[in-house]
Amino acid sequence: MKSMEKNKLAVVTGASKGIGRGIALRLAGEGYDIVVNYGRDSDGAEETAREIRTRGQEALVVQADVGVKADVERMFNELLDSLGIPTVLVNNAGVQTWKPLLDLEEEEWDRTLRTNLKGTFLCTQAAAREMVKEGRGRIINIGSGCNKGPFPNLVDYTASKGGIEMLTRVAAVELGPLGITVNCVAPGSIEIERTKLENSDYAGTWSSITPMRRIGNVQDVAEAVAYFASEAAGFVTGQTLYVDGGLYTQVPWAYE
Repeated sequence: MKSMEKNKLAVVTGASKGIGRGIALRLAGEGYDIVVNYGRDSDGAEETAREIRTRGQEALVVQADVGVKADVERMFNELLDSLGIPTVLVNNAGVQTWKPLLDLEEEEWDRTLRTNLKGTFLCTQAAAREMVKEGRGRIINIGSGCNKGPFPNLVDYTASKGGIEMLTRVAAVELGPLGITVNCVAPGSIEIERTKLENSDYAGTWSSITPMRRIGNVQDVAEAVAYFASEAAGFVTGQTLYVDGGLYTQVPWAYE
C-alpha cells in the first residue's frame, strides 16, 4: 500500500459536535485537513472548523444529509474541487429514536436507517470510487455496543448499527484488493451532549457496570479512529474495535 502521508485529507460526517467533532480534531492533530460534514447544526460545524484551523490544518464545512444520494454527490464534488481525493472517511453521522418497538413509527424507522446505514453506504461508495484512483484509503465506520447486543427501546438504532458492522466486513473484502481498509469502531457508554440528556446521572449509572468503572469520553473513541487511520493499521481490515471499558465483554452473572 502507498504511504498515507501524501495529501492527508479526512472526511468526517456528523462533525458538528460530540464524537464527530472529537474525531475531526484528533485527525487534525495528526496533520489531516478535514471536511466537516453536518446535517443541521451549522454553528457547531463552524466551531469545529475554527478549532481545526487553530491546529494549522484546513477545514471545509459542507452541509449534506448523508442519507440522500444527491447531497452526498454534491458534498464529494465540492471537496474534490477544493481539497482533492480523501485518504480517510469516517462515517460518524447518526440519529436514533428512543421508543419501544410496538410504538415506533415507520417514518422514525426510515429516518434512522436512512441516516445511519444508507448514509454509511452512500459515503463509503462515493469515497471508495475516488480512493481507488490513488490505490489507497481508510474507511472507518462508527458502530455501537449494540453491534453485539440488543438495546431495548432502540430497535431502529440497533438494526442500523448491526447493519453497519456487516457492511464494514463486506466492504473490507471487496475493497482490500484495491488498497482500501475498512474497519468499525464501536463505542460503549460515552459522555456527550446527547447521552447527558438520557439520564441525570449517566456517568454514575453506566460506570458502575463497566469493568473499568468509568464511562468513556470522546477522546477514547477518537484515539481508536486515529489508529485505524494510521500506517500502524495498514494490514488491519474488516475489524470491529469495541471502545467500551469492557462493558460488552462481560455476560450477566448471578453471583457477587
